[in-house]
This record gives sequence, structure tokens and C-alpha cells, in this order.
Amino acid sequence: MTERGLSFHWFLPTYGDSRGLVAGGHGSFMSGDRPATLRYLNQLTAAAEDNGFEGVLTPTGAWCEDAWLTTAMLVQTSETLKFLVALRPGLVSPTLAAQMAATFQRHSEGRLLLNVVTGGEPREQQAYGDFLDKTERYARTGEFLHIVRELWNSTEPISFTGQHLQVKDALLSARPDPVPPVFFGGSSGPAGPVAARYADTYLTWGEPLDAVAKKLDWVRGLAAIEGRTVDFGLRIHVISRDTAAEAWAEADKLLSGIAPGEIERVQASLANSESEGQRRMAQLHNGRTDGLEIAPNLWAGVGLVRGGAGTALVGSHAEVAERLLEYAALGIDHFILSGYPHLEEAYWFGEGVLPILESKGVWKHPSRPTKVPVVAPFTAAASS
Repeated sequence: MTERGLSFHWFLPTYGDSRGLVAGGHGSFMSGDRPATLRYLNQLTAAAEDNGFEGVLTPTGAWCEDAWLTTAMLVQTSETLKFLVALRPGLVSPTLAAQMAATFQRHSEGRLLLNVVTGGEPREQQAYGDFLDKTERYARTGEFLHIVRELWNSTEPISFTGQHLQVKDALLSARPDPVPPVFFGGSSGPAGPVAARYADTYLTWGEPLDAVAKKLDWVRGLAAIEGRTVDFGLRIHVISRDTAAEAWAEADKLLSGIAPGEIERVQASLANSESEGQRRMAQLHNGRTDGLEIAPNLWAGVGLVRGGAGTALVGSHAEVAERLLEYAALGIDHFILSGYPHLEEAYWFGEGVLPILESKGVWKHPSRPTKVPVVAPFTAAASS
């Protein structure tokens, strides 16, 4: 845990929200019965900011709205909230990406975080015109981040010739200040060296503690070889209620609301993924609807119909807080959370779990205003 304490981030469902599980994602289209209007997304950012979340993750892909354009609109109606913008190397030039990040950072006054997504679904990558295989995509991501970081820090033009990317005499007219932190995830072998060399925070999806510990040790070792250290983050859903019974009842409700055939349809689509993380998520449930509590308070039901992060912490506020502290003990500093619906769940977690963590001294509200003493308007002092 860092000196600043734990950092909590929320999620913006820019494909739509729902009181049920939203099926699809990561290569297949998805939508909720609450459309992702700008009005609704503004509600979500306000809820995240008020409840003490440091930032919000905005996804990228054909199945959601564009992350850059959406957050550029939302930053104007928020005050302190940061935006963890997902981007895919290879779909835009590294020089343009570095410039976009610098512009966003300047106009938002330092509220940009970047989530670099290499991409694991061949069909979706090819729809964008990207036909590299998985190993080559990771190699390109490394070259991309090398160029971007050079541009963010150099006062002189830079040139670079790699296997996949090339720039000549590239220079930004204004560098970002501060440099946006880079979040990066990947469970396959080629992802490790990229994280070790270029990531500020390595992200993993929610798995049992021993599996997460092994993955963090893997990245730590690779970073040490590079002479670097990295922070760690966990991407997971939450269902937190006043009692454990209420929380598990909500999980059962989400499970019962899955339409017949949805599990088979989504799992068939996700089976085409080249993502090692997606394979690990699928192994946690194997398409079955029983035995979904795979570790204390860790539920694999979300992954039955949703690509990407497929687990949730389910329990009372105290239980969820305890499980989070167990992950923190492994070295997790950042928690990127979500729940259904995202608006209501932000309050369940913000009002139920965060005060417990604050009382333990491991978290503090990043933007809570200082209390101003209330003075009666018609006092003797005021009328003199």
C-alpha cells in the first residue's frame, strides 16, 4: 500500500446500464436498457466524484462509445474526478496519441489516466484494420509506449524505427504536466515485459488471492530486471449490502435474470478470444451456474455473460472491505470497481464500504471539501 492509501475508481458503462447483467463485450456488441446518454453518464461521474472515487475507467472497443470523445465531454461537468481513458495502440499513431493525451491533460488540469489495451479479439481488431497476431500486437504496444513516453519527456525531436512503428523528428509543441500515469494489463507471456518496461500500474482481473499473488510476483520480477517498480491494480465488480444475505440475494437475482441461451451465446463468442485473461475468467465458472463462489465472497457469475472482468466481491460492507484489504496486502493499490446498476451501486459501495476503510486509516476521500463553520446570519456581531 502506498503512503497515499488505497485508490478506488469506478466504471463508466458507455454501452448502457441495467439492473441486470449486461451481456456481451470484448468482441461482441452489448447494450443495457438504460442508454448511455451524456445525461446519464454525467450522473455517474457526479456519483463517483461525490462518493470518493478518484477516477472512472472508460472502455474502448466496437461495443461501446469512443472513450476519448466521451470523456472530453464529461470532464467539463466534473471538478476533481480523473478519467482513466482506454486506448488501443495501432489504431492511432503514437505521436497523435501523445498529443491527444497532452491536450487532455492540459485542459483537464491534470485529470487524465491512460489504460493501454493491446486487444485480444482478432475479429474486432480486424474490423479496425489491424491484422497483427497476438505476439506482434504486444511488440507493437511496447514500441508505441516507448515513442509516447519519449515524446512526453523530450525537448528535442525524436526518431525511432521499430519492427512495427516508425517516426522521424517527432516533437510535441507542449508536453503534458504531469505525465499521465499508464495503466496496463495482460496475462500472457508477451505482456509481462511490456508492463515491466512501460507501465506505472499493472492491472489484473479479480481471481482468488493465490492466483493474483503469483501474477503480481511475475510482474515484480520482470520490473526488477528493468530496474523499475510498478503499482498494481485490480479490476472487479462489487455487490455490497448491509447484510451478506441481502448481497447474495442480489447476486441470485442477477443470475436468474439471464435470458435463456445467453450464457451459451456469449461463451461461444468469447471462446474465439486470444486473451489469456479471458481464458482464465472462463475457467472460473466453466459455463456452469452452480459453484460460482470460487473463494470467500468472490463470485464468478458476471463472467457467464460478460467479457473482460468477470468476478464480483459479494457480501456485507464489512466482508467486502475485508476482502479488499486481503488484496491490498498482496500489493494492490488501485481498485477499479463496477456494479449493476452502476449509479446505485456507486452509492452502496461509497456509503457502505469506503467509510469502513476510512476508519481503518487505509483510504481517505480525495476531494472532500473542508467543512465551513455555519454562522447564523443575524447575530450581534453581524449587526454591529
